[in-house]
Amino acid sequence: MGTPLNWFVFNLFVVISIALDLRVFHRHPHKIKLREAALSSFCWIAISVLFGLGVLYFRGEQPALEFFTGYLIEKALSVDNLFLFLVIFRAFAVDDRLQHRLLEWGVVGALVMRGVMIGVGAELIEHFSWVLYVLGGFLVYAGIRMFFKKADVHPEKSRIVRFASTHLRVTRTYEGEHFFVRNAGKLFATPLFLVLLVVEITDVTLAVDSIPAVFGITRNPFIVYTSNVLAILGLRALYFLLAGVIDRLRFLDEGLAVVLVFIGGKMIGERWLHIPVSISLAVVGGVLLLALLASLLTPAGSKS
Repeated sequence: MGTPLNWFVFNLFVVISIALDLRVFHRHPHKIKLREAALSSFCWIAISVLFGLGVLYFRGEQPALEFFTGYLIEKALSVDNLFLFLVIFRAFAVDDRLQHRLLEWGVVGALVMRGVMIGVGAELIEHFSWVLYVLGGFLVYAGIRMFFKKADVHPEKSRIVRFASTHLRVTRTYEGEHFFVRNAGKLFATPLFLVLLVVEITDVTLAVDSIPAVFGITRNPFIVYTSNVLAILGLRALYFLLAGVIDRLRFLDEGLAVVLVFIGGKMIGERWLHIPVSISLAVVGGVLLLALLASLLTPAGSKS
């Protein structure tokens, strides 16, 4: 699976979708309302499900299960990422009307960087089988770290912001939707560009967890890539849909931690114990469902 025609058609669809979103549907910056976010999120989920059903029809059950499992993992990790984006926007006081465009360009950068990471990862796994054990061990470590992490996030104090502020001319205030402006003949970056840098760097660090996790389900680069891309393309709408309730998902980190440890353990022990993808999908879905129910049913403030 993953012929040159498959890659071309899928990436053409991605480019057209982004162009329409930037130049037609959101040409003018505005605050995304709940109804618009819900409709857009539903459309992206529907497109992803239809794509998975297409994989089932043309390629069979196994690739389809791999796609849906990878998509579910990436989508769940994306929800966790939304909390970081919320913190970033709050820390930099980003206008509600600019957040969608910022996330859109963040998605463009994320797709390019993740495509490169997936390509490199696929080549390493194909030529060096021991890489799987390294990635599995890393996922176990990342899951344990996620389970016990308690530190607050302060993106405005990050090294990338300090470096950019020191080495670039930056305006004191936002200049609408512009990342760069000219003043007295000199080019200045705006604070919005600094926020974009933070968003992009944050996504790269988060992709270090999510991409190996999907490789733990399938070795097919096309499945890894499409599940990642479709989950990310729906990330913007999901952010505006869940922004008001993200803080209530108090046990999502613990659920994701268990998922990462499970996938990492699966990669390490696959030589001795093969776990079918259908079982992996059931475990991942079951753990995330329990985390969601625990978050919704547990009274606020009861988590220590």
